[in-house]
Amino acid sequence: MTLARHTSAPPPARITQARAVEDRHSAIQNARAARTVADHAADVEDCSQLLAMLGLDAASGKLR
Repeated sequence: MTLARHTSAPPPARITQARAVEDRHSAIQNARAARTVADHAADVEDCSQLLAMLGLDAASGKLR
């Protein structure tokens, strides 16, 4: 006879909280990346192209 294993899913509030934390972490990383690119770019066109390559935009360099 086999025993049924019951695994319960994490509560929805916990998942929502984890997603919010991850979203905030991603926003911080994107802002740092955008600022680093802007600091090292040769000019505005270079900065725009590099940000586009990374999937970022200039506004991501500003945290809300």
